[in-house]
Amino acid sequence: MASSRPLIGGGRMAALIVAAAVLLSAAASGAMAAGLAMDFYGKTCPRVEEIVREEMAAILKAAPSLAGPLLRLHFHDCFVRGCDGSVLLDSTATNTAEKDATPNLTLRGFGSVQRIKEKLEKACPGTVSCADILALMARDAVVIARGPSWPVALGRRDGRVSAANETKQLPPPTANFTQLVQMFAAKGLGVKDLVVLSGGHTLGTAHCNLFSDRLYNFTGANNLADVDPALDAEYLARLRARCRSLADNTTLNEMDTGSFLSFDAGYYRLVAKRRGLFHSDAALLDNPFTRAYVQRQATGRFAGDFFRDFAESMVKMSSIEVLTGAQGEIRKKCYLVN
Repeated sequence: MASSRPLIGGGRMAALIVAAAVLLSAAASGAMAAGLAMDFYGKTCPRVEEIVREEMAAILKAAPSLAGPLLRLHFHDCFVRGCDGSVLLDSTATNTAEKDATPNLTLRGFGSVQRIKEKLEKACPGTVSCADILALMARDAVVIARGPSWPVALGRRDGRVSAANETKQLPPPTANFTQLVQMFAAKGLGVKDLVVLSGGHTLGTAHCNLFSDRLYNFTGANNLADVDPALDAEYLARLRARCRSLADNTTLNEMDTGSFLSFDAGYYRLVAKRRGLFHSDAALLDNPFTRAYVQRQATGRFAGDFFRDFAESMVKMSSIEVLTGAQGEIRKKCYLVN
């Protein structure tokens, strides 16, 4: 059947090819600096990306709503101890792990990571790290959700430590702009990375308790008029209809209303209308640079630029404080140290 999708013009195609080449070159340079390599498993597990891609297709076919959570899982991993798979480790009798800390209690997708790990252990025993698996899964989740692709350099090793009290490094949904900038800067990420990676909120859902303080008792006045003035009134009423109280920690809300299963620039249109779900989303309008980025994307005419920017920022984020060489280990099971 012939496609009804318009063909890409020659000039635009050439620009896309050049952009891809630039991204690949930047990724390769960043990978070398971090001790990673594009062909790290070329001889030891040559089908690693194919295996991950095939399993991800099956996983998201069965549960499309996992795309957002798997992207979030990678983000939460990289912001604590770097991209070392520490978020995947279970707690023990003597240690509370990251996954059981308050910011991570709503994380999902751990079983999917282990599923792919088991496939790779059959194909290439003791070779591919859980940290690398998570980086590949995040990329493929975005691609399958119709978002951009990016080159994933490999060679991360798995960490042996996971501590709940270290999750304070994760930017909370209640953060203001100054706090967000500081927390991203601590990981080597800039203001552009902040506004671009926030666009990942185009995928997934969030529990009411992560933003219900904007709907009720915003300043402590304890009355129905005490709401976040930065939130659009119509959107606020809609959220209140779903989130009945501050105590609601079970109801889910789409972060990008109407397209939470598709990766697109719709998130920015919502933020520009003061319909971002979190404080941290609304905070993007408090700075001239990030506000301009939001407003430009909100026009709907520059989604290609967002896709390119997101790919570039993901390459940077996935290289944060990685363990390589003889550091760490290659776990046999992603939820246990060897």
